[in-house]
Amino acid sequence: MESKRFTEPSRPAGHILLVSLPGGCHSCDRRFPTVSDTNTTAAVFVSYAREDTDTARRIAEALRSFGIEVWFDQDELRGGDAWDQKIRGQIRACTLFLPIISARTQERAEGYFRREWKLAAGRTHDMAEGRSFLVPVVIDATPEASALVPEEFMRVQWTRLAGGLPTPEFVAQTKRMLQPPRKATGAGAAVSPPVPAAGPALAKSGRTPLIAVAFVAVAAALFFALRPATWEKAPAVVARRPLAENNTAPAPSAAAASSAKSIAVLPFANMSEEKDSAFFADGMHEDILTNLALINELRVVSRTTVVQYRDSKKTLRQIGDELGVAYILEGSVRRVGNKVRVTGQLINARTDEHVWAKSYDRDLTDVFAIQASLSQEIAGALQAAITPQAQKFIERRPTENPVAYDAFLRGRNTSNTMITGAPVPLKQAEEFFQSAVDQDTKFAAAWGELAVVHAQHVFWEIDKTPARLARGDAAIAHAVELAPDSPDVISQVGTYAYYAHRDYAKATEQYEKLARLKPNDPTVFNSLGLIQRRQGRWAESLSNTRRAAELDPGNISYSRNLIATLGSGRRWPELLAEQRRLITLLEDKVRAEATLARMAFYARGSTREMDGFLASLPPVEASSPIQIIVRKGIAQERGDFAEFIRLDRLQPYNTIDGAGRYAEALNAATVYAASGDLAGARRRLGDFPAELRARISTEPTNVRIRGELGTMEALLGNKTEAVRLAREGVEMLPESRDALDGVNFSLWSLLRVYAWTGDKDRAIATLEHILHVPNIAADVHSLHSGPWLAPLRGDPRFEALMSDPKNNAPLF
Repeated sequence: MESKRFTEPSRPAGHILLVSLPGGCHSCDRRFPTVSDTNTTAAVFVSYAREDTDTARRIAEALRSFGIEVWFDQDELRGGDAWDQKIRGQIRACTLFLPIISARTQERAEGYFRREWKLAAGRTHDMAEGRSFLVPVVIDATPEASALVPEEFMRVQWTRLAGGLPTPEFVAQTKRMLQPPRKATGAGAAVSPPVPAAGPALAKSGRTPLIAVAFVAVAAALFFALRPATWEKAPAVVARRPLAENNTAPAPSAAAASSAKSIAVLPFANMSEEKDSAFFADGMHEDILTNLALINELRVVSRTTVVQYRDSKKTLRQIGDELGVAYILEGSVRRVGNKVRVTGQLINARTDEHVWAKSYDRDLTDVFAIQASLSQEIAGALQAAITPQAQKFIERRPTENPVAYDAFLRGRNTSNTMITGAPVPLKQAEEFFQSAVDQDTKFAAAWGELAVVHAQHVFWEIDKTPARLARGDAAIAHAVELAPDSPDVISQVGTYAYYAHRDYAKATEQYEKLARLKPNDPTVFNSLGLIQRRQGRWAESLSNTRRAAELDPGNISYSRNLIATLGSGRRWPELLAEQRRLITLLEDKVRAEATLARMAFYARGSTREMDGFLASLPPVEASSPIQIIVRKGIAQERGDFAEFIRLDRLQPYNTIDGAGRYAEALNAATVYAASGDLAGARRRLGDFPAELRARISTEPTNVRIRGELGTMEALLGNKTEAVRLAREGVEMLPESRDALDGVNFSLWSLLRVYAWTGDKDRAIATLEHILHVPNIAADVHSLHSGPWLAPLRGDPRFEALMSDPKNNAPLF
């Protein structure tokens, strides 16, 4: 079921008692300690004044999302004796007590939080010496010497979190403090280990259940590139396969550190003479990963990450270190006629020791038995228990027809490797899945994949006819009828609801169900994060996206998804830290480093980092395509329109990525217009307005095209038509229906149109709203210096919005 939002109890003070659930699923049953509990629970109690609710929630979400067990009481507590006793029991049961100290608590001489503080201080009197328990956190400049806190708080090390933003160092230290207490060797009250002062931390994918849209897979890379014109480049992506729309070499996070029950299964080598049968080896590899994800005690690196190591020259120890796993499985597949041989060897990545090697020679009809045997062998070697439910799914036989399975694998391989929204491979995938169900009408997973392909035709606006949707509805219903409890079908139902109907509540429900079946599957949490983002559940989305990146730290897509969410929420210190980490995962670092410099500008408004980056570029490569791309982006952000135009004349289009040219033309035309050259702007648009008008006639519900065309019409002076197109876009896809695209496509297009048609009153009102909700253009610095809202510059209302620090503060 859909989990409740955080609610503030109706009392003068607050507490957050978070409980992390298996796999981070927060909609399952919660257990709250009572007065009868005799043992402490390894959890953190966060105590705060109601004025600091937002900060407390941020800290609590950060702790929970990084694997710390936290209790989160989301009930509407009304006070009274029963409630008071419950709080007392919770303080008695937790392992760490984290009071948030601020100017607000200093101003409050009375408040329930002070009772909580006294209860916690009193508990230390009964504790063994040296026991960690009190962890005071100061979120502003409140000095310790004059803080109005119990005396016991003054005997321990305090932590300062600037702006109330939790840092990785703070989270890591909290995790260490949650370890079982050690007997103290010295005298003194309950002393917490020192927590370092934590300032801001600056200094193609495998099938993921929903296929992340432009906002995701490509978007995060482009997220800070040509904002917002590059939205066309990436149609909404929400990952596709088990749920999901990334400062030294890829070092795993603390939670993802190598454990005895962690494994990476490298892509299987195709040893068949028919080289076009590589899809079969890849299919076997993916199905084994799917089986292993069902074993709750295992941490399994996703296909998206391990596929990058195909034919890698790195040693297994290097791969193990980078992925944070203890074991690696290598294998090969050879298919000849109706026979198949699968070999596998399990290797201890830390010692290079071969644990075992297996070889299976079977008929093609027995491939599922091979997959089950390999999965069970791995679980046994890693001493991971398999539940009866998981055993049932691992031993399943999705089809008895090898021809149908062959077509299914071909279709899945096509889906895995196609570019988002590409009509030709999407049609090919449809044909393969249709062939699979024609061969075996009881093949539930094939019906589900066929349904998803139909839904993607609709979502990507390739074919939105009622007939297409009806075929998809029939296919997904057939899959559910055949195998309602299958993890594959559960995933497909969620993905179908997302793509076909934008039914994000149902999609969330399905993936939360999947999270209970696969509590360590990063694709599940990535998908949940993408879905919740569209529901406007940003804090929950961030928690799940973080969880995915933590479980699979080498996954570039997950890092980019996390970056996109952090950027939308103006969480600048975390954003900069994650971008630095992403850079270590990429081969092409130049554009990623340029993006990092631009992010620093979004955060602080200083061009220092951008200046330093430009100075570091080799002068001899100044005219290279990559340098022109990054230089144009930086020139646009800082408002150096003359430099942008100079570079644009050298290279009008991105010749590397093949981005949508009409979007690039609109972006450049807006810069020309902002520089005062309206005639040049109209020439730069070329024939693209006519092209988009033709597309609108055949794609009347295409919101992205409608928004881009609306802005073009505004630049051309066609005010009535521009406003009509933009308003229709908002009506077609309102924020209430999609909190992501409803703002980034619909409202942002309307704002641009109002600005360039001279309707400043409506533009300012729309901008004020956009500044208060997560969105792609969230920072005031690039909004002020960039070209998109140039007509508003100088208006006192616009300048006031741009200079208000609240409008560049975190949104969640």
